[in-house]
This record gives sequence, C-alpha cells and structure tokens, in this order.
Amino acid sequence: MSYVQNQLELLKQKSPGEPEFIQAATEVLTSLEPVIEANPKYEQNGILERVTEPERQIIFRVPWVDDSGKVRVNRGFRVQFNSAIGPYKGGLRLHPSVNLGVIKFLGFEQIFKNSLTGLPIGGGKGGSDFDPKGKSDREVMAFCQSFMTELYRHIGKDVDVPAGDIGTGAREIGYLYGQYKRITGLYEGVLTGKGLPYGGSLVRTEATGYGLLYFTKAMLEKNGHSIQGKTVVISGAGNVAIYAAEKAAQLGAKVVTLSDSTGWVYDPDGIDLKAVKEIKEVNRQRLSVYTQYRPNAQYHQGRGVWSIPCDIALPCATQNELLPEDAKQLIENGCIAVAEGANMPTTIEATQMLQQAGVLFAPGKAANAGGVATSALEMSQNSQRLAWSFEEVDAKLKGIMENIFANADAAAQTYGHAKNYVVGANIAGFVKVADAMLAQGVV
Repeated sequence: MSYVQNQLELLKQKSPGEPEFIQAATEVLTSLEPVIEANPKYEQNGILERVTEPERQIIFRVPWVDDSGKVRVNRGFRVQFNSAIGPYKGGLRLHPSVNLGVIKFLGFEQIFKNSLTGLPIGGGKGGSDFDPKGKSDREVMAFCQSFMTELYRHIGKDVDVPAGDIGTGAREIGYLYGQYKRITGLYEGVLTGKGLPYGGSLVRTEATGYGLLYFTKAMLEKNGHSIQGKTVVISGAGNVAIYAAEKAAQLGAKVVTLSDSTGWVYDPDGIDLKAVKEIKEVNRQRLSVYTQYRPNAQYHQGRGVWSIPCDIALPCATQNELLPEDAKQLIENGCIAVAEGANMPTTIEATQMLQQAGVLFAPGKAANAGGVATSALEMSQNSQRLAWSFEEVDAKLKGIMENIFANADAAAQTYGHAKNYVVGANIAGFVKVADAMLAQGVV
C-alpha cells in the first residue's frame, strides 16, 4: 500500500462519522501521488500525517436567550488546522448542518486555498449549528455575543482571523466584532468582512464571485475559448452567486439561472440582478418571487439548475450539490467548463466524469479563493491603518486569481497532468505548505 493510501485508511479509522472531511482528504491526497513519489522527504518527515491532523480543535457550548425568554444552547466550533505559512484564516459558518466533520473539511480545504493566494495565511474554519434564518436581530446579537465570549480567547490578529461564511454576513460580523472589542479592549483586525466604517475592505462583498470569474476567464482563454457570448448557469443566490453573475454579465456572458434552498429560476432573457439583489439582499425573500419581477422567467421547486443547456456551469451554493447525474446532463448539453464557486460542490464521481469528457474543471480551492484573498488584503489594510480604493483592491484580486490559475496550470504540467486543474491546484497549494512545515521542524 502506498504512503498516500495508507494515510487515507488511517484517517478513515481515526475520523469515523466525518464523511465530508474524508471526501476532502481523499480528493487532495490522491492527487498528490506524483509529488509525494518525487519527494521522499515528505514521507520521511510525516507531512501527510501532520497536514491532515488539525493543530487544534475547539468545541464549546453557546447559550443564549431568545425573544420569548427561553434559554437556547448551540454548539460552537473552531478548527485551527495549519499555521505553517501564517495565522489561521477561515470563515465562521452558521447553519444547522454544521458539525465537527463539516468544519474539518472546510478547514482542510482552507489550508491549500490560502496557500494558493500567495499571501501569508494559514488554514482554519469555525462556526455553529445555530440557524440565523427566522431569528430577530436581537436574537442574532445574543447568539453572536455569547459565541464570541468563548471564541475571543482563541483568536487574534496574528493568531487566528475568522471571517464570514454561510449564515455569517455583515450583521453577524458586526456583532461578533463589537463583543471582541468589548471583552479585550483591542481595536484590531481580528475579523474580516467588517463594515466599511470600522475597518472593512471594498470589494469584499463581491470578491468570491468576481474572483471566480477572473479564474474562469483565465482558464477559458488558456484553452482557446472566450467568455464573451457564453451562456452560464449558476446555483445559489448568496453573495458568491450574485456577484459571479454580475461579473459574468460585465464580461459579456449571459446568466440564465440562480437557485436557493427551496427552488430555482430560469430566465432565458438573462437574470435581472437588480431584482435578485432586492429580493435577497434587501427583502431577504425566496427566489419564488422572482417571477413577479420577470413574468417570462420560470420558477421550479427543488433541484434542476444543471438541466438547463449552457456553456459554463458555476456551482455556488453548497457542498456536494453537483451529482453524477447532473454531470451527465451538463456533458450531454455541451457544457465546456465547470468552475466551483462553493466549497467542494461537486462530488468526486461527478468531477471525474466531467474531466474524462474533456470539460474544463476548476476546483473550489483555486476558483473561489477570491474571498479569502480579499480578506487577507483587508488584514493588510488594517495593519497599515489604510483604506484602499475599490479599483486598487479589484486589481489586486484580479492579479491574485490569474496567478492562482497560472500556478495550478504549471504544476499540472510539471507532474504530467496537463489541464487537470484539480491536481495542479492541490500540488501547488500543498508544496508551499509542506516545505514551510519541513523548514520549521517537527511541530
């Protein structure tokens, strides 16, 4: 049994009941076989054992009082996975599906995503099984203050810098930051995704979606395609999906779908982003009301985005949303590229089907790194007590995403897997972290 396979078997034994983490580790480790074989030092120094074991896993209770006066208790998590190249960096996810396995999968992915940005940030992730949907502002504040009352002792601007994620937007970040400042007395860049009046960065809201399109455009052009005039299907209706759609339209493509947790819309004339922003960002409604704005659009309950013929598919909702049967439909409909805007939204089987059919495939750890890259730029601005313009931050983001593609492309070619950007991204992200770990000794 190879070193990689041996480590995967050990992980399965050590982490039962954590399928998302095992899936992420399997996807990464199996693609590292060429670089592991070419560099025996990684096995000799136990790099795979160390990089798959979090440096620290923190689990805590989060008691809070709801509007009826009843005490509620949620579970909080922070997994500080790897700090070889910088302080831990990764979002806080607030969603009922959150458990330790989900947070470990996200934190593990974050190691390599952060490495790919070229910026000095390590990998971490956190969150809670609290659901902000349907909660009043006061209830969300009560939860966030209780959550930070425990978390504050484990984070800091040079230790661990959390950010937003699913369920954690500007409102939640504000409450978390206020409580951190109240407890510690420190006004520092300990969270990213902050509001502009208190240290936030321009472009952060748009960053993941914009970055996804900058990466996709670079990948298409490298392979002789243009994004101009292409039909795009997108899943999701949060920040990533909305601003991916916005940038796609700016680049000359036509986006025809979006989705949320209850259903999806198909607008053959192109998604009306002004309407979507009003529905989702202002009124916090379901996409089912979209047809009130665009009578020619169709609303469907459940799943179905991937059944619409397209040139480019951008899964931007959640993990494991693009299944083998979806990949089959995309291939049959002539899709030429799939780029992940969410974390691990495509199953391993679906990814393999797409690659074998010659569909260009951009993995999330590379394609959706724009969010964390801009978070790191926010950290830089906070450290320097500066605020850069929208154009400055956007230009830096574009350069980072184009560089990520170039590095993934080069690594794939170096190790004999040309055009396999999953292998390329994993190797490029891993080598930087592994070499830093070697240089720092057994820690």
